[in-house]
Amino acid sequence: MYAVIGDLVASRSTPQRAAVHRHVREVLEATNEALAPVQPLEQTVGDELQGGFASIGEATQATLLVRLGCLPVIDVRCGVGVGETTVFDDTRRPLLQDGPAWWAARAALDVLAQPRRSGQRTWYVDPDEPGDAGRINAYLLCRDQLVDRLGERAQRMLLAALQGRTQREIAEAEGISPSAVSQQFARGVSAVREAQELLTEG
Repeated sequence: MYAVIGDLVASRSTPQRAAVHRHVREVLEATNEALAPVQPLEQTVGDELQGGFASIGEATQATLLVRLGCLPVIDVRCGVGVGETTVFDDTRRPLLQDGPAWWAARAALDVLAQPRRSGQRTWYVDPDEPGDAGRINAYLLCRDQLVDRLGERAQRMLLAALQGRTQREIAEAEGISPSAVSQQFARGVSAVREAQELLTEG
């Protein structure tokens, strides 16, 4: 399984924390509905979230959907790890579980906590295939930087595109011309969407 552990960036200094957590919960519910994960994404203790997916493509897609859905209210960083998992108590929420997938996801999240990674929001650890992890992380590094460069409107457009909406539908929702949407797609929205689709399909 591909485990995802996320945490809210600078959440302790965020006013109206209850409203923020309600927003995050709604985003996780929408992501679960879109992707049908092995283990649904859910909020845990300490401003964290977790979930499990059948493929690295689905796991990275989930991290992108969650981040875009949470912005601009709150930013999210996510560690992804792969391996076996053991559930000790499936009646508890969040699940009481352990295993290499979760250890790897926690290690990935720890990488993101380092100051030199401050601009990055996603990292992947595969202890058995570090070469594969390096290629995935090269994509994630570029993806995160592109998302950071997009404004709030372009981030909304990217989320809508990932949800399957056409450029015409996005233009109507934003109240702008199709050509204005096309310009935003050319500046990075299409690149992120198409790269994520390639990884998910692969």
